[in-house]
Amino acid sequence: MEAAGLSLQPVLVLLAGGVLAVVACRSLSLPPIIGYLAAGVALGPHALGMVADSDAVRHLAEFGVVFLMFSIGLEFSLAKLQAMRRSVFGLGLAQVAASIGIGVGTALAAGGSWQAGLALGGALAMSSTAIVSKILVERLELDTPHGRDIFGVLLFQDLAVVPLLILVPALGAPTESLGRDVALALGKAAVVLAVLILVGPRVMRAWFGVIARRRSTELFVLNVLLITLLLAFVTGLAGLSLALGAFLAGMLISETEYRYQVEEDIKPFRDVLLGLFFVTVGMMLDARLVFGHAWLVLAFLVLLIAAKGALIALLARAFGAAPGTALRTALALAQGGEFGFVLLAQTRAAPLAPEPVLQAVLAAIILSMLATPFLIAASDRLVLRFTSSEWMARSLELHRLAVRSLESERHVIILGYGRNGQRLARLLEAEGVRYIALDLDPERVSEAALAGDTVVFADSSRREALVAAGVARAAAVVVTFADVGAAVRVLAHIHALNPTLPVIVRARDEADIPRLTAAGASEVVPEVFESGLMLASHALVWVGVPLARVMRRVSQMRDEQYGPLRGLFHGASDTPETGDAVQPRLHAVTLNAHAAGLAKRLAALGLEELGVQVTAVRRPGEPKKLSADEAGVLREGDVIVLLGAPALLAAAELRLLQG
Repeated sequence: MEAAGLSLQPVLVLLAGGVLAVVACRSLSLPPIIGYLAAGVALGPHALGMVADSDAVRHLAEFGVVFLMFSIGLEFSLAKLQAMRRSVFGLGLAQVAASIGIGVGTALAAGGSWQAGLALGGALAMSSTAIVSKILVERLELDTPHGRDIFGVLLFQDLAVVPLLILVPALGAPTESLGRDVALALGKAAVVLAVLILVGPRVMRAWFGVIARRRSTELFVLNVLLITLLLAFVTGLAGLSLALGAFLAGMLISETEYRYQVEEDIKPFRDVLLGLFFVTVGMMLDARLVFGHAWLVLAFLVLLIAAKGALIALLARAFGAAPGTALRTALALAQGGEFGFVLLAQTRAAPLAPEPVLQAVLAAIILSMLATPFLIAASDRLVLRFTSSEWMARSLELHRLAVRSLESERHVIILGYGRNGQRLARLLEAEGVRYIALDLDPERVSEAALAGDTVVFADSSRREALVAAGVARAAAVVVTFADVGAAVRVLAHIHALNPTLPVIVRARDEADIPRLTAAGASEVVPEVFESGLMLASHALVWVGVPLARVMRRVSQMRDEQYGPLRGLFHGASDTPETGDAVQPRLHAVTLNAHAAGLAKRLAALGLEELGVQVTAVRRPGEPKKLSADEAGVLREGDVIVLLGAPALLAAAELRLLQG
């Protein structure tokens, strides 16, 4: 029992450190990887010494790399590589090759070996897929020109890790046998690859079919673990890395119809074990040695960020990127990455470089990753400052947007022109309502504009884009993307520009409603609520409940969820329909300087006695809608949103304005 307790202690300490680190990073809106690295530095043998750098801990962490490579393998497909061939095999290949070449040249110039230069150049060529991709998703920039270039380079870097994992361990062999060892390693890799690629897909598809027919989630997960670790074991027996086998397992499964289920099942194992791997990377850092060679750390950090950033910017321009796109791509990729740590560990085991150099490179990679969120956040300001053509491009973009919006008055601004945005545009067209849509996917914008849709390429999160779209003259804004953070930023701009403008926002879940409403959304439409409502209504009809009763029930639930949607704003273009005279609708009344309702409370005006309900009060300077009670004494400029039949609304407006 005592021995078991001792063997369990390092794992418990690592898990506790990981939990605290992730909590701290989530609180500070930083990527968890930064917390893992910091926890490793603090807990490791060179600081507090709470966890020894033992073989057991390293073996446990190695499984994190195995599952990371497995996940990377799942992402690879011939179709994806073909679609992104310019950025992957053009810009990505050039970046990795040039980085390794610079590493070899620098090592030789400093009196080192070319083997050390190749290994360190390969490690420094890698960028952080985990950090960069997460930030791009949060900033809605994956579909931008620089987002596609960044993702293509990251994809090639992940692919380049495979030969480097084979090559780096072989570089540690004596010079006289180096060529033979490298050729042997590459030969064994070629044989294993050929066997797996020729035979693997058919065997994998058939075997997964057998497992899936048993309809057992437990069996399916066990099978995924078995396949991943088995192929890692096979490549290990061949003298290759475990990570290579896991990568091949992912590639084989990616060609089957079970890929997405596998990806979901493996994610918890990957994230937990990968976190432990980053903790062990932090444990490798010897702070005293780093401070003792601070100049070397600084040199590698400058070389990494400045030289690598300049290299990527030049290569991006050479492959046809605009200056602004090239600079954004460089700023996002000018850091070290997860696989840099893996290659450094292999370089250390070979050994190919002195320990002070390895420590300096390790510290430089960690510091560069810490700086990445700040570099990307500042990228827009830096691009506008240092790239003169970006001003012209931005001006032309806004000019085109302004020209389109000037043709419209009381139009609807659609932010995001995906499936939801396009369906909304079709409905608006059918009713003769003008609209202008903003989207960041150039291919989608080009195709839609060619077909005659009123859509322009623009970033809806930018204040100047909203101004150019005519937010001051619009009748409403609809946010069709379900990103809460981006929607809150958009709402802040709209509220500052036109506080009374109705904004309808899409959300994934009802839990997002309070935050979006507080930010100024007039209405929030949660996907989960609407899909649940539709499922329930169809189910009720199929079990025999009369359709009229189902529709009344659905209407009742929507009334409870969307109070203001019990009526609609009426426009001059609306055509009279049967029952319009008694149907409740929404009507907004703005109190001018001579309004009779000024300095009075709504309750004292007796609007409810007329059969009219006050649904909200929009007050200039207030970040959200106010209820009738919250509004208190009415002020000049208040917008009173009323709900009632047309004749009753006219009477209520007279009472508010003329007494």
